[in-house]
Amino acid sequence: MFKKPNVKEIRPWMLVLCVWTVWGTAITAAGKWSALADGWPMSITMCLGSFVAGATSEGGGAVAFPVMTLLFRIPPSVARDFSLMIQSVGMTAATIAIVSSNIRVNWQAILWSGLGGMLGIVIGLQWFSVWLPPAYLKIFFTSLWLSFAAALFAVNWLWKRSVVSSVRGWGAKDRALLLAIGVLGGIVSGLVGSGLDILTFTMLTLYFRVSEKIATPTSVILMASNACVGFFWQAGVAGVVSGEAWSFWWACVPVVVVGAPLGAWFIRRRSRHFITAILCVSIVLQFVGAALLVPHDRQLWWFSASVVAGGMILFGGMYMMGIRRAGLWKAAQQGQSNRAWTLAASDAMGRR
Repeated sequence: MFKKPNVKEIRPWMLVLCVWTVWGTAITAAGKWSALADGWPMSITMCLGSFVAGATSEGGGAVAFPVMTLLFRIPPSVARDFSLMIQSVGMTAATIAIVSSNIRVNWQAILWSGLGGMLGIVIGLQWFSVWLPPAYLKIFFTSLWLSFAAALFAVNWLWKRSVVSSVRGWGAKDRALLLAIGVLGGIVSGLVGSGLDILTFTMLTLYFRVSEKIATPTSVILMASNACVGFFWQAGVAGVVSGEAWSFWWACVPVVVVGAPLGAWFIRRRSRHFITAILCVSIVLQFVGAALLVPHDRQLWWFSASVVAGGMILFGGMYMMGIRRAGLWKAAQQGQSNRAWTLAASDAMGRR
């Protein structure tokens, strides 16, 4: 018997057809079909990158940036701009897939971290990106993510943290922290093409103790918005996007608009430990690749160690603050319960 298709399930694929149509028309009008021949290595890379972007808290830039800078020897500024440009397409497609599939997300984090990220990425692109030499940018990226993987591994397999499906007891401090982590994550995105997704994911999982199954799609939506802001700023305001980045973008658009929704669909029925394992393995591989491919001197190794140590302090502090927050909230709830019981008892005694 013919089964009527679910509109919510086919909506992302309708988007794919629309994007392909617009892309085909635009690339023909611009005469950029040669970009496909020049950019096919990046198209293959983004098959994996877009899938990872939809399935984990690492954006497509987390794959594109190290591959471009370490393997293809492309300048970090070009890799960063391309990462933001391509994520604005792929992760927006994944966002539509997430929303249309009614996958649970944390909208408070999307609001407050998103606002901070808008400011942070402009700061990162305009000022911070010129401070670090190319080799240091490459190592900064892999070292910071290594500290994140270590923290995530510790709280899931060593300390056996408990998780919640929703955040309770929202306060002004929580919103301020999300705003601050959004600014910091946006600055990192301005340096290496992704960062808001990972840092907000970390805040949700370590501080708020939210399950990875909810924190992951939340981070995807956040990075989609951050990438769109970064793309608009670099191309529309600063006007500094290189022809090389545009060429790669033309070649990869039809790939990522499929890969990212597939990743979001794939991960929705997987366990949180499965998600964590994918993240940890991919991050360790990135760091090993950087250690092998980037020429290191003693100063660069010290820089890498400092970033790892700083990241561990940051993420460890989030976890300890999360324990304190959970304890205070439970104490407050217990106090309210005791007060309610006392009032009910006093009321009952008054009626006697």
